Amino acid sequence: MKTVSVLGATGSIGDSTLDVVARHPERYRVHTLTACRNVDKLLALAQRHRPEVVAIAHAPAAAGFEARLRSAGVKARLAVGADELTEVAGTPGVDLVMAAIVGAAGLAPTLAAARAAKALLLANKESIVMAGALFARTCRASGVTLLPVDSEHNAIFQCLPDHRTGVDTQKAVRRLILTASGGPFRTWSAQQIAAATPDQACRHPRWSMGRKISVDSATLMNKGLELIEAQMLFDMPPERLDVLIHPQSIIHSMVEYVDGSVLAQLGNPDMRVPIAHALAWPDRIASGVSPLDLIAGGALQFEAPDATRFPCLRLAREAMQAGGGAPCVLNAANEVSVQYFLDGKVGFADIPRVNETVLAAFGHVPAPASLEEAVALDAQARQRAEAAVASR
Repeated sequence: MKTVSVLGATGSIGDSTLDVVARHPERYRVHTLTACRNVDKLLALAQRHRPEVVAIAHAPAAAGFEARLRSAGVKARLAVGADELTEVAGTPGVDLVMAAIVGAAGLAPTLAAARAAKALLLANKESIVMAGALFARTCRASGVTLLPVDSEHNAIFQCLPDHRTGVDTQKAVRRLILTASGGPFRTWSAQQIAAATPDQACRHPRWSMGRKISVDSATLMNKGLELIEAQMLFDMPPERLDVLIHPQSIIHSMVEYVDGSVLAQLGNPDMRVPIAHALAWPDRIASGVSPLDLIAGGALQFEAPDATRFPCLRLAREAMQAGGGAPCVLNAANEVSVQYFLDGKVGFADIPRVNETVLAAFGHVPAPASLEEAVALDAQARQRAEAAVASR
């Protein structure tokens, strides 16, 4: 029996994680569930999974929640506020922590979990994008087992040699190839894309996700951030990382070896597949996902990404090549510009414009050496992004 904490339990990754956990009550027991402000859903999850701790990051949303917990017969301890959420994320001895808090808000809790958990299931790519070197040092120092959950990075993890064999992946691997669906605007013209609405951007053709990550998928920024994450996770130089558009989302990523072999991980586009793999690694368990039917699926397509229509992918590659604090700056600018777009205050084409303006304004900045430095750089970039939006 392993204990599981889910940071970001009310999001889509949280839903999928708890679905897999519930299918294996003999293997897993829920320890902690956290949310930002969706207290109604958190209450329902607490009633079903009976955790030891529940945490709400947004303190005003927690008003009266403890009374609701007790009325529902839930005895879990309640933690309120971002600091307390980070504290419970770092509870010593928890076997598995799913880090699924979206955006920069997930950095502090994810680092806390990396210091304390036995295994960290990473779905918060921003932790690596904002402070990759710091995150890597933290994981090495604590000895935590790091298991990627993003479908692309989990696919690469499955296709790489098991690290326990001692194979030198730097010598054996020629390229890591991340696949991308292309998002809802894959076939749209540049003019159509520029006029896109938030609702259109959030209609992903293959995946059901939150609104922010759906917009990132529509701009291909999500794939750009995944490139940065792959560089950090697998210690691979930028020139050996590629993106391939694959609309069917059946092949989740590939590893090309120096002997000409290409290994790919295939599966139906359902996040329960990589989540089940990470939860049970190195074993395998049922995820609840139906078997892949390649005959019914039909032909598989592949295309090169178009950096002209989707400049965010280019910006992410530039930030990755620049290194230092550039990825942190780009991530912060993107979170601001995407939120303004979702609020209807800027157009879709303004997202890459604001991101490029902010990235250029900072030039070369050193990589954050501490959580405080990462938070400060993030805040500075957000202020610059706010100014860039205001100027438009």
